[in-house]
Amino acid sequence: MTTAGQTLAMGESEKVLSRPSVQAPFGKALVGVAKRRRDVVGLTADLGKYTDIGPFRDAFPDRFFNVGMAEQNLIAIAAGMARTGWIPFCTTYCVFATRRAYDFLAIACAHSRLNVKIVAGLPGLTTGYGGTHQGIEDLTLACAIPNLTVIDPCDATDLEQVTNAIADYDGPVYMRLLRGEVPWVLDPESYQFEIGRATLLQRGEDVGIISTGLMTERALDASKELAQEGIRAAVLHVPTLKPLDVEAICDLASSVGLLVTAENHVVRGGLGTMVADILIEKGVVKPLIKIGLPDQFIECGSVPYLQTKYGLLTSHIVAKIKATLKTSAP
Repeated sequence: MTTAGQTLAMGESEKVLSRPSVQAPFGKALVGVAKRRRDVVGLTADLGKYTDIGPFRDAFPDRFFNVGMAEQNLIAIAAGMARTGWIPFCTTYCVFATRRAYDFLAIACAHSRLNVKIVAGLPGLTTGYGGTHQGIEDLTLACAIPNLTVIDPCDATDLEQVTNAIADYDGPVYMRLLRGEVPWVLDPESYQFEIGRATLLQRGEDVGIISTGLMTERALDASKELAQEGIRAAVLHVPTLKPLDVEAICDLASSVGLLVTAENHVVRGGLGTMVADILIEKGVVKPLIKIGLPDQFIECGSVPYLQTKYGLLTSHIVAKIKATLKTSAP
């Protein structure tokens, strides 16, 4: 949960009030990766300040490259470096990595299964700068590319573990980035990220919430609130959108009466659509609520205001579940 208020400047991030937080967890994790792997390099398209790669730049200036405001060149250069044995981590915004450099991501990287890691900031409604900067459809675009692994971490723990995991994974990866002051939600002692595996964080028999990205924090909070009213809600965290953990989703679907998907992304083509496709393919008949963004560009405004207006808060998850259970009760 963050503070309400005015639209922040591009380099600012919302203050985290409800949980402990970590500053720039991706950048710090990448420094650790680079210490053990001399083949890791960092690149950005003039967005180092805004994508938390600063710690890596400061620690390894000879392995850091700013290609300027040229996202297509960023991906092409990274592809070339990967062909010569380097492991490039490229940072930019979701909208630039997908909308602007989509063909380069698909052909220069994924077509040849090159070992390029795309780290994409400002996912969904994490910025108030409107449709030009809000990456609300990037997961759909990224998941449509063959050979590309797609990951949406939920917190600082996830970001650290994902950064380490994808450095050791041989192949192209698209990872959403939570930047600045990032909440600490998952316990690093008990949680273990694995590419392609979902994690059941909370058990429950009445409702199953399938969440990804920052919505997992809200899903966990919603489960706690619902428990106070006798509604037992399970939470399945799905950090990897591609490959998707079909077995975990089907197992959850078979054990609850109602399914809910929660994502910081448009619901058309995102996690909700993927889950619906799985249910149809596997012949699982189950009510499904999709919580996410509508099929439209979002206006400018403060992040708390936009997340409230478009239903990404814990209170919206709780209200939708309670309303659905009420109308379906005998």
